[in-house]
Amino acid sequence: MKSLVLKDLFNIGHNAKSMLFILVVFAVAFIPFSGVEGYIFVCAILCSMMIVTTFSFDDSSKWTRYAMIMPVSKKELVAGKFMVLAIFCAIGSLFGLIIGFIGGLITHKIVLDIVGIGELLFLTLVAWVISLIFGSMSIPLVFKFGAEKGRVLLLVSFLIPAGICFGIYQLLTMLGVALTDQIVFILLCCSPLLALAWCYVMYQISYRIFVKQEL
Repeated sequence: MKSLVLKDLFNIGHNAKSMLFILVVFAVAFIPFSGVEGYIFVCAILCSMMIVTTFSFDDSSKWTRYAMIMPVSKKELVAGKFMVLAIFCAIGSLFGLIIGFIGGLITHKIVLDIVGIGELLFLTLVAWVISLIFGSMSIPLVFKFGAEKGRVLLLVSFLIPAGICFGIYQLLTMLGVALTDQIVFILLCCSPLLALAWCYVMYQISYRIFVKQEL
């Protein structure tokens, strides 16, 4: 499992400079106008998209076929992708926090106090959760349709979770349940568990798709 994760991290290292440049450009564009919070979310989501790039590397090098003749199970290969995704999301969230904090100080968008720093740390966790949910949706799509079509379907991976959340919100509204600040805060605190549960479902779907494929 560790070797599968390291393989993807090493391969994606070739694109690290271009991604770094993109994130810096977004910092200049977002922080002065949209604030630090939006930039953290953008960084996390952009980095979560890199999971599709790892599939492209695998396809170009015929890695999947080669891996199946090694002592690597299909479960391990699928689980490795989700672990890599979690790492990408964490890197994006932390990068957004660090650069956003520096940019926020320069543009006077943040306040240096315990409350302000605590809010940024909490938003960083929420950004990791959201990017993990969005990114995990793309993995079964890529296993099903391939890396090239998976890039086109990235929009679907964002729309489905957003649609589910909107549907739940509409259902609660119809039932007369008001989403107070306290309820929203509790949901956000529970969001890491919800993200892990979502990833487990996506893992099971991805594995079932992958195990039926003939390599």
